[in-house]
Amino acid sequence: MTQTDLPVVSTLPAPLSVLPEVGDAMLDPRSTGRDSLRSEGDSLRDIADCHHVAATLEWLDNHPPHVIADELARMDAVSAGMAFRLLDKDRALDVFEELEPVDQQQILTGMRDQSFRELVEEMDPDDRARMLREAPAKVAKKVLAGLSPRERRMTAALLGYPEGSVGLFMTPEVIALPRNLPVIQALQMVRTEGANAETVYTLPVVDAGRRLIGVVELRELVLSSPDAMISDLVVSEPAFARATDSAEEAARLMQGANLINLPVVDSEDRLVGLLTIDDAIEVIEAADSEDVARQAGTTPWAGHYMAAGVFQLARYRALWLMLLLVAATLTVTVTDFFEPTLEQAAHLALFIPLLIGAGGNAGAQAATTCVRALAVGEVRVSDLVKVVWRECRVGLVLGAMLACVGMVIGTIFVGTKIAVVVAITLVIICAWAATIGGTMPLLAKKLHIDPAVISAPMVTTMVDATGLVIYFMTAKLVLGI
Repeated sequence: MTQTDLPVVSTLPAPLSVLPEVGDAMLDPRSTGRDSLRSEGDSLRDIADCHHVAATLEWLDNHPPHVIADELARMDAVSAGMAFRLLDKDRALDVFEELEPVDQQQILTGMRDQSFRELVEEMDPDDRARMLREAPAKVAKKVLAGLSPRERRMTAALLGYPEGSVGLFMTPEVIALPRNLPVIQALQMVRTEGANAETVYTLPVVDAGRRLIGVVELRELVLSSPDAMISDLVVSEPAFARATDSAEEAARLMQGANLINLPVVDSEDRLVGLLTIDDAIEVIEAADSEDVARQAGTTPWAGHYMAAGVFQLARYRALWLMLLLVAATLTVTVTDFFEPTLEQAAHLALFIPLLIGAGGNAGAQAATTCVRALAVGEVRVSDLVKVVWRECRVGLVLGAMLACVGMVIGTIFVGTKIAVVVAITLVIICAWAATIGGTMPLLAKKLHIDPAVISAPMVTTMVDATGLVIYFMTAKLVLGI
């Protein structure tokens, strides 16, 4: 190592970024001079792969935690671990909490025990619990054993809630105010205990048994008279969720009510935590990502797209493609059954792609719209009949519009008779496809199946087969064959 390297080494923070943990590969003598710094357009991965310590430090200093987390998620385990260790302790924690649980585990596996314990100890309990829920049992046991008694109790309590429940996402570090307390004492309580709470903007108000009475906002405390009582400021009957409720439903409640924090209670209405807005956004984002994946006919998965291998991505998509391929054999069966009809009017075969394409698209549009409406609470299972009637009419209108175009196209290519068959079929297929696509998600919800499973490709495949039956039956009636 040259003397020009020494200032760089001496500036590395401890203990998370002790230089021996980085590895000798990062200590390329050519990487420490100012002339070796990369351009601002280079990614962290490009710089780290070239073993530029000074350039990596500069990049990390010039980017916010969420950007650094995204770059680390794109990198392989070795490169991500080396870059992460160059962060100072406080900044490392901010970056770590921005990572998904699967990426957090990747970072932790390469850390030494002391750094491991320090980082996990400083995490918020809810973030720590979600990470451990995804981690192997051996890793989870190691983490819990290394925590302080207070953090261990909070983490163990959160891990006891069901998968997908709001209890896993709430923070138990909450300042709960007694009802019979003057504002001046409440503010002093916030100042004293605020450092140990994740948020102080929404303050739950509880009785002697810690049962939730209401909430008061910090703004109200600050602007009120010091002698005023909390009982005069409290908002009674606030929105709340039970710890075992769905995290997505609780997050949607916050979204609909424009809340920044949502009180969470147990089965006896005792306050156990708060769901904060940042965690609610993560829940909604994860739910929406899962819905998008299912609607596209693929298996939801955790992790960064750019860090996934080709075979890993193929594995998540292969099952659905195989299922849809098998389902598509219905189309072959229908075509084979109506082969005599095709022999008598061979021109009918020309419009099969047009018809099944139009029907599949109409069904996919309806399915996507209704899955989204269910997710945000715009429709309920009880609205099934109304949705059937609405989508059927929408499909008829769309079919009539397409029929006008289809009539013109059919007349130009094959004559009026076949064109009439095509036009009538378009009206029926679009009405049928929109009805099926709009109602299947509601039926799935009623049967306690994720509505997103009713994916657009699945609806399209079903409409293809039934659409052909409609087409050939219409041809038989109109053409008399």
